[in-house]
Amino acid sequence: MALRPHTFLSTIFALLWLLASQAHAATAKEQLQSIIDDHWQYSLKEDPITAGRMGVPDYNDRLPGVSPKDRARRLKTEQEFLARLKQIDAEQLSESERVNRDLLTWVLENSVESNQLFLDRIPFNTFYSFWAAALEANDGLAMTKAKDYEDYIARIQDFGRYFDENIANMRKGIKDGFVLPKIVVEGVAPTVRAQVKDDPKQSKLYEPFANMPDSISEKQQQRLRARGQRAIKASAIPAFARVADFLEGDYMKAATDSLAAEDLPGGKDYYRHAINTYVTLDMDPAEIHKIGLSEVKRIRAEMDELIKESGFDGNFEEFTEFLRTDPQFYAKTPVDLLKEASFIAKKVDYQLPQFFGTLPRLPYGVVPVPDEIAPNYTTASYNPAAIGGTRGGAYWVNTHALDQRPLYELPALTLHEAVPGHHLQGALSLELENVPDFRRNLYLSAFGEGWALYSERLGKEMEDIYTTPYENFGRLSYEMWRAARLVIDTGIHSQGWTRQQALDFLADNTSLSQANVRAEVDRYISWPGQALSYKMGEIKIRELRAKAEKALGDKFDLREFHDAVLANGALPMEMLEVQMERYIAKSKEN
Repeated sequence: MALRPHTFLSTIFALLWLLASQAHAATAKEQLQSIIDDHWQYSLKEDPITAGRMGVPDYNDRLPGVSPKDRARRLKTEQEFLARLKQIDAEQLSESERVNRDLLTWVLENSVESNQLFLDRIPFNTFYSFWAAALEANDGLAMTKAKDYEDYIARIQDFGRYFDENIANMRKGIKDGFVLPKIVVEGVAPTVRAQVKDDPKQSKLYEPFANMPDSISEKQQQRLRARGQRAIKASAIPAFARVADFLEGDYMKAATDSLAAEDLPGGKDYYRHAINTYVTLDMDPAEIHKIGLSEVKRIRAEMDELIKESGFDGNFEEFTEFLRTDPQFYAKTPVDLLKEASFIAKKVDYQLPQFFGTLPRLPYGVVPVPDEIAPNYTTASYNPAAIGGTRGGAYWVNTHALDQRPLYELPALTLHEAVPGHHLQGALSLELENVPDFRRNLYLSAFGEGWALYSERLGKEMEDIYTTPYENFGRLSYEMWRAARLVIDTGIHSQGWTRQQALDFLADNTSLSQANVRAEVDRYISWPGQALSYKMGEIKIRELRAKAEKALGDKFDLREFHDAVLANGALPMEMLEVQMERYIAKSKEN
């Protein structure tokens, strides 16, 4: 039957509208993908160290640029990326594409604000530094060809330029009054001086030359070793010496006696930015301080109850002193400590399928914190593997000062740093499929640290992990440690707390050794906001689990919940909440 003219025209218009809509949707998707691709290539070029760890060797011959010209270029480029993102009609994007858009927007806005605050004026703290990043830039990278070593030599030759640019930024910080407290500089400066070696073969930078692969001829090896030694001696060691001289001299003189981030020029904006960066929520410091005090009170009641149940004849202070001083709680050798951590890790590995439907392919190891940083380093940490590298993830255990590394803390520590904490979460993120590369490499502290602290508590639901009252107390002490951070970080940086107040608060409320208490407090002083991420992230994840359990009832599956939390890699807390609400809605339908 023939169509009437108006019916025919209506059909044509409908088809044209449909085609236009499809073209519009494709255009929005293509726009987003173009921005994501451009941003990723920009990120690799701007951060050569991360590029190498992501399996892109094109920039392994250099270190980042941090000069005023570099900062201006980054600010302009990232503002242009944001402008392009805002032009996209989000209604035309799929759910996963909106996650990509929103996440990249968050990352760029945070980076732009960091640039505008000129945070490069303080390029180090007790946990991270530009010189350590340079020193460890090639750790775990596959170096199998002569070209790999030639690039590495060129990177070593770049130490002078990179270190001098950072010194220039710190000199601007001195001029502006935007500097670290003296107590922090006093602790860090000796670790830099320790890198000033008489013999370049003694430098950590020489290690790749000492273990060259057979794929490189002996003649080439000799040539590369000689060039490497010359580069270390001529470029790297003098660069470390200049930084050490600067820290011990001009920077130490300019360093403040005040501890608070809010006391610095623009300090209130700086601290609020730090909270948003690490908590991924815009929160008032006073609100976080109040949450911290409430958590400390709750956990302290649980600790007191556990002391009673243990049969110990004494109060909290006497119990913690017993834990800190009794030899039974301390390893006699570094190997003993590493073996115990490894044993606990394998007990957890065995049970992971009971709690997770998806597990990472990448393995991990238990290794000591490098000697050159161990004296001023925290108890343990996780060092992720490079994509295409020569090792797995590394659960770093500090074997320095064994009398300060109690064994009863190891179960919680292992759950946090290895599995199901940082290694499991980070490795799954690296192995995400059908997502942009920037998401595989993205680390957001509230998500990562919140998940790792949640993992410590998850160990209670596993078998034979917390085997004694002391290990259970160690777990509670670790949770208290993170709750105390909410109080101490905000106390120091916004409430006028002294260092001694912070030391006393942490020592009085945890079983941490005195060495760990000092190292931790100085870390909070030097790194505003980061310490807040652990408890605030964990509180949110526990809140989401309780919400899912209540909403789903008998349909709640713990493995599915964990897989859903980790399915998108790192997310800001508000985005995670949205994703978990979608998970709950879908689970109800099934």
